[in-house]
Amino acid sequence: MKTSNSYQLMILMIGVMIILLFLSSCANKEAVDACLEGHTYGFWGGLLHGIIAPFDLIAMLFRDDVTVYAQNNNGAWYAFGFLIGSGGWGILGGKGAASSKRKRAH
Repeated sequence: MKTSNSYQLMILMIGVMIILLFLSSCANKEAVDACLEGHTYGFWGGLLHGIIAPFDLIAMLFRDDVTVYAQNNNGAWYAFGFLIGSGGWGILGGKGAASSKRKRAH
């Protein structure tokens, strides 16, 4: 009986995914060619944008011309800098050797 229920759930999930795929294929594409001219942001731009991302997120709630992630970036290096700047790997989060030494002392 349990195999039948999991099989039906799997069929239902696949059906929902197919419907979502068809519905999303009708969405309008946004023209970003005007945004891709000029300065291209690399690793350092991504690092800075990652650090200021929380402030950008708040500003984005009140203004339409603020974005968290730069559209005109060079790809992987920008994303890597953004990840480090936003604390995505905990590098700037304070979970390093100093905090572990304090835990051992107590």
